[in-house]
Amino acid sequence: MKQWMIFVALAAVAAPLLPAADPSPEEIIQKFAAKESEFRKAREAYTYRQLVKMEELDGNGNPTGKWEINSDIIFGANNQRTEKVTFAPMITLRNVILTPQDEQDLRNVQPFVLTSEDVNKYDIRFMGKQNADDIPCYLFSVKPKTMLKGERYFEGQIWVDDRDFQIVKTYGKGVGLLKKNEDNQFPRFETYREQIDGKYWFPTYTHADDVLHFKDNSQHIRMVVKYQDYKRFAAQSTITFGDEVGDPNTKPAAPQQLAPPLAPRR
Repeated sequence: MKQWMIFVALAAVAAPLLPAADPSPEEIIQKFAAKESEFRKAREAYTYRQLVKMEELDGNGNPTGKWEINSDIIFGANNQRTEKVTFAPMITLRNVILTPQDEQDLRNVQPFVLTSEDVNKYDIRFMGKQNADDIPCYLFSVKPKTMLKGERYFEGQIWVDDRDFQIVKTYGKGVGLLKKNEDNQFPRFETYREQIDGKYWFPTYTHADDVLHFKDNSQHIRMVVKYQDYKRFAAQSTITFGDEVGDPNTKPAAPQQLAPPLAPRR
């Protein structure tokens, strides 16, 4: 009896520790959606600077037209948004016209957040494990189940950090219902997030390089959006629209970066 107990104890010590099993896809979705809800609420208390640049390119990849706008952005306690334009030169695009859907995608789809409140709007399928650069992630495909008039949605893939259960990268495009015979095309894009405050991952870089195929012609476009200078802001502050910035050269203090950004892939 004593000899058998000793053998069992020694065997338990010598046995290698097995890695913990991954949660089920349903558990992962539940966890990251809850974290995304927390993140959306936390994001309301941050200001940041948004730099947007889109170029039309010719057959050789040379710019032929440009749209550029820089803004300082605040989210208030009621999720209402203030945008203070600091730089907006004349638009020189020749073949592409910016639409309200493009503005919706810029604000809500490219920095995609998938919360517990919205998760049931999407068909979400687990595609396995895949690194986003050096970060081990769970990979999911995402597309809207149904689309309502006037709403914009994300369709593509998301990478969820297997430790923090937060989205760290998205790849896809904005989709939605269009009017009959409406010739409106939207580029595929990649958005990368960076851990800003040691807890949440904020979008910091969006890149699109795509050919838009219209009915009468095709246009190669390149677009870059940078989200910079995240800084915690009092949520109870009054929110207004259209205020001009007194000194566009004054930059908010840079936040402490607790993790390196994901390197954009070319």
